[in-house]
Amino acid sequence: MSDRIVKQGSSVIQHGRHNDRVYLMKLSPSDRQPIDPMLAALESLATEEGYSKIFCKVPSSLKEAFITGGYVEEARIPGFFGGLEDASFMCRYFSQSRMVDGSAEENLKVLELALSRQHNRREAGIAAGIDCDICSSADVGEMADVYREVFPTYPFPVFDPEYLLDTMSEGFVYFCIRSGGRIVALSSCEIDEESGTVEMTDFATLPGYRGRGYSQSLLKEMEDEMRRRNMGMAYTIARAGSCGMNIVFSRSSYRYAGTLVNNTNISGGLESMNVWYKEL
Repeated sequence: MSDRIVKQGSSVIQHGRHNDRVYLMKLSPSDRQPIDPMLAALESLATEEGYSKIFCKVPSSLKEAFITGGYVEEARIPGFFGGLEDASFMCRYFSQSRMVDGSAEENLKVLELALSRQHNRREAGIAAGIDCDICSSADVGEMADVYREVFPTYPFPVFDPEYLLDTMSEGFVYFCIRSGGRIVALSSCEIDEESGTVEMTDFATLPGYRGRGYSQSLLKEMEDEMRRRNMGMAYTIARAGSCGMNIVFSRSSYRYAGTLVNNTNISGGLESMNVWYKEL
């Protein structure tokens, strides 16, 4: 069962046993001053439900308050909030095992490889005979099928066509590549108009179509569309163990912001995630 997305005050959080965490997805300005009630509410929820992690994306001006509350900063994006303030990705752990990344050595090798490709960029393009489109509501059933085939587990219920339809109505923009009229690769832009930011996420390519640069092509189309929509900052939270996706973002001039340890249940288990960002 997928984790729930609910309101805490005027802010948006996700929590549940699937990711075994509380995720403060969007902190409302009305819940920032004072921040103590929010910190208390997050701690109460985590301890009552027995979750092993709290993960928050917050303005860096609140960083010290979170540190005092037992959090550590695992990533930071400069100028995230309208170019005026950084974003800090703050995490608090409730178990020693959640703090230890058993794949740290392998993930570091992936990161080093990706960073080495920043000076080996290539212009993405769409191969002849391949269409890259923005998805419509009529596509949600096929989109869910693609996500179900690619991912054994995922942090959000992308296997559910109703969820995909709901997110479209909330401002998500899904992109796809078709081959022979069939969707073979997907991605999405999660737009936050208030901060002028967009998360580049939900990349998936069917097994038989990998190695053709589709994710790189999708990312270019996403960036072009987000510039047309006047978004100022793009970022992603990519699987730390995925050579392909980390290289895609590094080659596209994204900068590494930090690693979130054992953060997300994806492809069958908890994985650490790398944060990358780029000014559009």
